[in-house]
Amino acid sequence: MPARFTLAQAVLCGALALAASQAGALAQQSPAPAASPAADQFSDSHFHLTNYVQEGTDVRKYADIMGTRVVRSTLFGIPLQQKWEYGNTGDFAPTYYLQTDAPLYYYSFTDATIAMAYRSLTPAQQARLDPMITGFNPADMYAADHIKRVLTTFPGVFTGIGEFTIHKEFVSPKVAGGTASLTDPALDRIMEFAAEVGLVVILHNDADMPCPRANQEPYQLVQLKALFTRHPKTSTIWAHAGLGRIVRPVKEHLAMLDRALSAPELKHVNIDISWDEVAKFVVASPEATQATADLINKHSDRFLFGSDVVAPADAQAQIKVFDMYAPLWKLLTPEASQKVRVGNYARLFDEGRRRVRAWEAANVKSGSR
Repeated sequence: MPARFTLAQAVLCGALALAASQAGALAQQSPAPAASPAADQFSDSHFHLTNYVQEGTDVRKYADIMGTRVVRSTLFGIPLQQKWEYGNTGDFAPTYYLQTDAPLYYYSFTDATIAMAYRSLTPAQQARLDPMITGFNPADMYAADHIKRVLTTFPGVFTGIGEFTIHKEFVSPKVAGGTASLTDPALDRIMEFAAEVGLVVILHNDADMPCPRANQEPYQLVQLKALFTRHPKTSTIWAHAGLGRIVRPVKEHLAMLDRALSAPELKHVNIDISWDEVAKFVVASPEATQATADLINKHSDRFLFGSDVVAPADAQAQIKVFDMYAPLWKLLTPEASQKVRVGNYARLFDEGRRRVRAWEAANVKSGSR
């Protein structure tokens, strides 16, 4: 059984470093946001409606929260449920993975929750949202079958899969069952099926392990590149550019990203700049912000903004993350800023919708739609 990070270790390491048919018809329509969105508008490519105990924001409230600032948004839960072990925390009910040493386990019902929430919305509200499938174990050879089952059960709803995780600081060692791996054939089956259907994939995989030793090779990057290269027809978004709470940029991280984004065999891979924990690296210094802006201006078709907020109570949660990147927005060209905030989202997710709806039309019995 793999060793787990305890809560104490985590702290220490951190110190160190509506009807289905209506939905189906609607989803084939492309939303029509303003041709020239305001500089403070954005689409959220990385949004969690629910938390680690499957509680969250009412989807109708979230539609209101979006207002006019959020043009469009993904919609997904958390694929993992935090277990409440009385022997570990007593009467304290943990709602986050760093609040207990108890394990996490995969919670497949999250996909039905998201689908039914989406179906409860009006057509106009649905048009602004792109639900994602997350309730599968990427170490399970049946994971691709689960994704297919969700699509055929809830046609006209989903646009992609993710965010799902292979390697994540403090989370991966807590997951009950087998350990996910970038070299697992189960993951290849998932990526192959996503390519067949046209599902947009949001994949979380840290660029390195927490608190690596000096000069230790970031082997995960080697495996990640191999995975992406094996699946050139899978529209993929690498979450957070591989960064995390304490997973810092690897040596010459931006240069590594530049090489990857310049490689023809990786033209299907995009990157989201999401999470307030990532923003701290981007705006750590004027030099870091300028270097990041230079990279994005060079590869403006390949980056998307995402908040990575979880079950927000109000609009300020997403806006706060967006505003953390204010120094970056100022350094982007107007064209690059528009693409990162709105344009690239529309391009990738509109194509995902189109392809998934076409697959459903060919593979889902008419009585199910």
